[in-house]
Amino acid sequence: MSETSTAPAPGSEYHLPVEGFKGTPAEIERQWFEKCYKGRGDSMLQLTWRAVIMGSLLGGILSLTNLYIGLKTGWGFGVAITACILSYAIWTALRIVTGGWLTPMTVLENNCMQSCASSAGYSTGGTLVSAIAAYILINQHSIPTLPLMGWVFFLAVLGVTMAIPMKRQMINVEQLRFPSGVAAAETLRALHTTGGKGIQSAIALGIAGLFGAISHFLSEGLVRISEALAPYQISTLMDRFNLWAFGQRWVDRTVMFSWEPMFIAAGAITGIHACASMMVGGIACWMVFIPLLQHHGIDTGTGFRDMVQWTLWGGAACMVTSGLLSFALQWKAALRAFRDLGKMFMPRGAGERDELDAIETPASWFIGGQLIGTIGLAYLAQVTFGMPYWLTVVAVLLSFALALVACRVCGETDTTPVGAMGKVTQLMFGVIAPHKMNINLMSASITAGAADSSSDLLTDLKSGYLLGAHPRKQFIAQFAGIFLGTVVSVLTFNLVVTSPKVLGSDQFPAPAAQTWSAVARALGEGLNSLHPVKKWSIVIGGLIGILLPILSMTLPKKLRGWVPSAAGVGLAWTFNWYYSLLFFLGSIIGLILEKKAPKTSEQYTFPVASGVIAGESLMGVALIFWEHGLEMIKNLFGA
Repeated sequence: MSETSTAPAPGSEYHLPVEGFKGTPAEIERQWFEKCYKGRGDSMLQLTWRAVIMGSLLGGILSLTNLYIGLKTGWGFGVAITACILSYAIWTALRIVTGGWLTPMTVLENNCMQSCASSAGYSTGGTLVSAIAAYILINQHSIPTLPLMGWVFFLAVLGVTMAIPMKRQMINVEQLRFPSGVAAAETLRALHTTGGKGIQSAIALGIAGLFGAISHFLSEGLVRISEALAPYQISTLMDRFNLWAFGQRWVDRTVMFSWEPMFIAAGAITGIHACASMMVGGIACWMVFIPLLQHHGIDTGTGFRDMVQWTLWGGAACMVTSGLLSFALQWKAALRAFRDLGKMFMPRGAGERDELDAIETPASWFIGGQLIGTIGLAYLAQVTFGMPYWLTVVAVLLSFALALVACRVCGETDTTPVGAMGKVTQLMFGVIAPHKMNINLMSASITAGAADSSSDLLTDLKSGYLLGAHPRKQFIAQFAGIFLGTVVSVLTFNLVVTSPKVLGSDQFPAPAAQTWSAVARALGEGLNSLHPVKKWSIVIGGLIGILLPILSMTLPKKLRGWVPSAAGVGLAWTFNWYYSLLFFLGSIIGLILEKKAPKTSEQYTFPVASGVIAGESLMGVALIFWEHGLEMIKNLFGA
């Protein structure tokens, strides 16, 4: 895993080929090879031990933040750009400390590091906060650690290798944009050509991370030092204020203020449209729907855990129907994906099988990865969940078809319809294996997990393509991240989710898991088993999930921005009201900064927001370890 040359990057003279090349497929690939790869990917340091180790470590750490915020909000944030900035800052600091003894990391080394970190920090955790957490909600017990590690690992192998045949067609030939991949490439280029700005962004991220960590400790960590400090915690002070300002009745409905800056930061990244939609949904749910149910004596529970059992049905239905509609509206992308399927496996002409084939990831790796992933998942599914082998094979075949569509949609829109992928599978397996909730969940886990990992890899490969990287080496880096990412994410998940009661609580609302479990229950138990209010919630929520996207397409352009996002509205019905408020406040701050100081916003919004999210999430995990550490470690492998 070493290189022989340390040829310097062309620096500011190199321009990213964002607009792509023109000509026949062979001419397009040849132009990239001559103008981007030569002098960079064939000579610069790229796949090195320091890049893989740095990427694995950063990805492992950032996987904690995605698990934490995923269990809180059901969302995940890409870690590639954060890892790029952190890697650059850490290595620069190490060079200063060692007096320049260490050589600088090249831009392509950092690109390999980004791929490794992205795999470790993002590709291995998505199924944990969705399907696995839903399994725990339904069965009220966790999955043993080693089988769960195997499930996450083989699923990541399946998804990562699934992208191999898609890369050459979607990135090389069609040159799909993959906007997040472009953004990561721009970040790397800026870091390695304008060191001053890179250092400033890294410092901003570090300060924001420290602020997030200290803030969360002052909010919930003082009691760990001494019970006498409990009255002085920010959370305790906020509780007193909320009781005075809102009263117990509204506090039980989660209509109150909360000091959690990471959600303000998340709102700044997410944007005003989605966050305003959450605010609309939060008001409708917690300030209208729940009070009406309580007034009529239907909902007699108190607190989030009891109330969300009524609200999640409408929210889940809204998100499911909107996701499926959006998926259906992408039929042209789906058609293009399947039309190009033959081209992905079609052998190249003799004139093309030279230098290009030597640097691309071979098809044999795809076949090997699919066989290993399928066999591993089939065995674990049968032993752990009682799922017949043939059903796993069906799920894998379906995964490739849907991942093909998901990756194209991601390439064209920067949005991966993971939720829709999972729901399509749940609906299909509701017919194939009716009344079997665990099989329904785990088959959907295969499809959604594979689609998510594939699109994540292609996004990273797009960054490497723009920077002139060696694609096979980048794939190896991505694959390497799976190992540490699996271990860290699974161990952390089992340590954090100390009991099934943690999920669906104020601490971890787990909106994604609530949605997955609601669909599984509805398919497994039948709608007739639900209370009439829940049935009507599903109908009305489902109709809203269809109506809002249709309105956003049919209204005049100047009015479309005022139509709420169905995903944002539905999500607000599955987590606390004050989350919607914090997201909304963050989006307003981000919008004001973007309008008033666009250059400052472009340079600092993402690093500062990412830093706050990472700092607060890591401190949140650390406090859980602090409180339950010894007990959790003893019970870890007996779960």
